Amino acid sequence: MSKNRPFALSIAGLDPSGGAGVLADIKTFEQHHVNGFAITTANTIQTENMFYEMQWTDLNFVIRSIETLFLSYEISTVKIGILPSLHYLNRILSSVKLLSPKTKIVWDPVIKSSTKFEFIKINNDLILNEVLSKIDLITPNYDEIMMLFPDFIYDKPWVKEELKTAILLKGGHNESALGTDYLFLKGTVTEFLPSSSNFRPKHGSGCVMSSAIAANLALGYDLKTACLEAKIYIEKYLSSTSSLIGHHYV
Repeated sequence: MSKNRPFALSIAGLDPSGGAGVLADIKTFEQHHVNGFAITTANTIQTENMFYEMQWTDLNFVIRSIETLFLSYEISTVKIGILPSLHYLNRILSSVKLLSPKTKIVWDPVIKSSTKFEFIKINNDLILNEVLSKIDLITPNYDEIMMLFPDFIYDKPWVKEELKTAILLKGGHNESALGTDYLFLKGTVTEFLPSSSNFRPKHGSGCVMSSAIAANLALGYDLKTACLEAKIYIEKYLSSTSSLIGHHYV
């Protein structure tokens, strides 16, 4: 492997269609000239149109995989995708932080698939707060933010003061401002407007967005710039084809 490229790790599900999960993440890492590793949290049977079934990976197996990679490589960023529980996520985060405290962590909180399959239940605020304190950025859409924070109102003062982590609120599900993303970071809110309205829905677009941010962080960008660059990348992805499977390019 090239020593000139940073290392990034995707811990997420395996989507055999390649549109989402670790395959989409690795495609995104490669386009950003980042060496990508992957650990699967689940095997799934799905296409871009339909989700059929899944098998979760044993947590101890995932932890041993994390330990093996971190003891062998200097991993700059970790992107995390689907998980069965907050406890499962917390164990992963604790392992990463123990092995490499400086590694940046991005969590794409995929609570339900685009076909409405539910992956994780958010029902313990104490564990959620502990989890968020170990993460550098979460990337929910408008449906997911309300599951994580039922009282979330993005223009209220508490958003700027009480958040446990930075949040990129993706605008793909916001009918009133479609495509506008909001970054909540250190008491400030930054708005990222879409460059066009000529975008088509894509299977796994949330995975691609979060892994693009993780790749940019590995390349040394600050969080705000990493999100801005990822916005440019995801817009190219969304406009690349007329189907639900997009093409990756920079």
